[in-house]
Amino acid sequence: MFLRMLARDLYRSQKEVESLEQQLLEADTVAEQEKVKDLLRQAKVELEQIRKVMEGRKEQSRSLMHKPKSRF
Repeated sequence: MFLRMLARDLYRSQKEVESLEQQLLEADTVAEQEKVKDLLRQAKVELEQIRKVMEGRKEQSRSLMHKPKSRF
């Protein structure tokens, strides 16, 4: 369940970054570009954090799958 929520957040975050990148290309003024750049920087940080958490969860799952089970 947790991994599914992370995947949804990852997708949403990726779409937000893509949208902000497009807004940056379409920005007319320097002030508008700076505002979008700041939002884009924040969105990329959030995206990277979600990716790291997701990778950590994947690694944890892999290690549990390969861990020998106790017989006792």
